[in-house]
Amino acid sequence: MKIAVASPPYPKSINDGLYWIDKLAKDAAAQQASIVCFPETYLPGYPGFGAEKSTPENMQAALDKVCEIAAENAICIIVPMDWFKDGELLNVSYVVSNTGEPLGYQTKNQLDPSEDNIWTAGTERQLFEVEGLKFGITICHEGFRYPESVRWAARNGAQVVFHPHYTGSDTEGVQLTEWGDKHSPYYEKAMMMRAMENTIYFASVGYATKYQEAASCIISPQGECVACQPYGEAGVAIAEIDLDRATGLLAKRFKPGLV
Repeated sequence: MKIAVASPPYPKSINDGLYWIDKLAKDAAAQQASIVCFPETYLPGYPGFGAEKSTPENMQAALDKVCEIAAENAICIIVPMDWFKDGELLNVSYVVSNTGEPLGYQTKNQLDPSEDNIWTAGTERQLFEVEGLKFGITICHEGFRYPESVRWAARNGAQVVFHPHYTGSDTEGVQLTEWGDKHSPYYEKAMMMRAMENTIYFASVGYATKYQEAASCIISPQGECVACQPYGEAGVAIAEIDLDRATGLLAKRFKPGLV
């Protein structure tokens, strides 16, 4: 099975975001990927960088369009987005099947302290299954700083955990050139550890900003970066994964009673 991580530019509008979802989903499908994941809150865009305001109506319309794109290209799409439920705003990653059916969403449960006044934290975790692939989702801060979120998925049978995130900016920073460089921010090292400490694949997905602090990449259960999208370049990185390697061995040996 092939999986893909998509690095689009920051969306100028919801319609611009949908344009890039359509374009990169097509690119991933053309390379026989079964599933493609986009960055954190790609619709309407991560707050604070000029994102269009989300409403229940425009988010539902955007999700409907993503469902059309998934069906047209016969590819499962993970689309992180704002979502409204019971009057509260959630940070979610919606999973849409390759026939355009919404399969549900994972909420961001561990908010960064700076996000407490933006979203309401979620309270539940779940797994998804597409073409025999079992996977979980952990969103940005919680995947970087709360490894328990990944371990839960691995202990419950996930072979891959997708990790939509936002790091860096288009205005200031350092331009990275080498994945995992010792002088780079810690984010890519954390990605490697999430894969190794659970013996699963870890697929981390970010925006193609000018000053990215972490790449969109797919990490093997042994900690190898098996696919990586170049920093600052919009596109998709695709890897063929061997599910027999994603045993979850180390996660399953965890003894929670000793913590």
